[in-house]
Amino acid sequence: MASNRLYDAMPVMVQNLGCTWAGYQRTRARFSNHFYKVLAEWRKTELLPQEELLEVQKRRLFRLIDLARESVPYYRGLEAPVDSSDPSEAIAQTLASIPVLDKDGYRNNFESIINPAIPVSRIRQSRTSGTTGSALRLAHSPEAIAEEYATVWRMRMSHGVNLRDAHLTFGGQLIVPFSRSGTPFWRYNYFNRQTLFSVHHMTPANLVHYVDEIHRTGATYVWGYPSSLNLVARSMLELGRGIPRGKFGAVFTSSESLLAFQRDAIEEAFGAPVLDRYGTSEFAVSMTECLEGNLHVDMEYCIVEVEVDEETEEYERGGLIVTGLSNDVTPFLRYRIGDVGTRLKSPCPCGRAGDVFRDVDGRNEDYVVTPDGRLVGRLDHIFKEQSMILEAQILQDTPRAIDVKIVPAPGYAQADEAKMIREIRLRLGDEIHIDVHVVSSIPRERNGKFRAVKSHLGRVAA
Repeated sequence: MASNRLYDAMPVMVQNLGCTWAGYQRTRARFSNHFYKVLAEWRKTELLPQEELLEVQKRRLFRLIDLARESVPYYRGLEAPVDSSDPSEAIAQTLASIPVLDKDGYRNNFESIINPAIPVSRIRQSRTSGTTGSALRLAHSPEAIAEEYATVWRMRMSHGVNLRDAHLTFGGQLIVPFSRSGTPFWRYNYFNRQTLFSVHHMTPANLVHYVDEIHRTGATYVWGYPSSLNLVARSMLELGRGIPRGKFGAVFTSSESLLAFQRDAIEEAFGAPVLDRYGTSEFAVSMTECLEGNLHVDMEYCIVEVEVDEETEEYERGGLIVTGLSNDVTPFLRYRIGDVGTRLKSPCPCGRAGDVFRDVDGRNEDYVVTPDGRLVGRLDHIFKEQSMILEAQILQDTPRAIDVKIVPAPGYAQADEAKMIREIRLRLGDEIHIDVHVVSSIPRERNGKFRAVKSHLGRVAA
């Protein structure tokens, strides 16, 4: 909290320098020599036919299983990989011998899933985003970060975007103090030629200034949460100030489920195709979209199985079980990720080989509407560091107040509630009333999940 208060008190120019320094640090962590090496390799393997892609996948799977059997306590009893001249058959038979790992199993066995052979100095720890308020502890290597970003930049480069291009971002960073009521509602990361827009100040009146800045910049691509980009796009269209086609090469989205009405508004407003990516904080899966609108599994990075609930001649649909091939610190072998996807049975018309999905249903959340009219989406970050809260849900019926349901962990105390409320205030301000309700469970939706945010005022499909 002290660092937040210090940043909030800084002049805007100093905050810009802080964002620039943070951008430099992120660049060093993500874009290592390993990143460039893998990116170059994977830009070549992307063009391979199916059989050769499966050979690459098989080699990486066997390497990871051998490492896990030798070094990771949780996996010591695993059977050896089953080799075969048919790589598809070898992968299927090998995976069939591995029990499925669900989130509770991972949470309860976290310490034994960490690879003790990797020096502590090389382990980076984090948490999942906590969509349901039940954030998981994570551990990964610098190489895992580099390989995930290799999948991201392989997609971007295939659409003409380069690492040093100027760009706009609409993510969840708290880069503008919530209390700020005047422009600018964005900050600059000069090192990466990046304009970071606050997603916490999006009132109709403020969005006019966002549109002005979008038109002013020399950016060539955009990245952001679909919910935030949709708000900006709608404002651009209502003002009759869409971007001429050709200024932006593409708009890249991730972190939320991209809905059809959002895609339509964003593409029309920004004059560029929207290309989505599906990934997770666990570094266990990556799918990237092509211009045909399909999601291609990055097969060098992961394997995706489907627990089939529905099947036709064209597709199979069900829960996803993913095996990450890049994280040697905590191997995720046959991990039930909690999302549902539709895998196509025919090759994609774009010509790229490999597994292809029509869609993945992950996170759909409503906006919270603040008393001064801001629509704030993607609030799962509130619960990211709340280790004493097992599940949480925000409910809203009026712009003056929210109800927060929580399922506490053993040992939950008043200090934990105060910590959560501070995180909420950072994103929603001091004017909104917060009622906290401790419950034993939170009802699920028909699909077995529940929304982290349910607001009658800020419905995601509105």
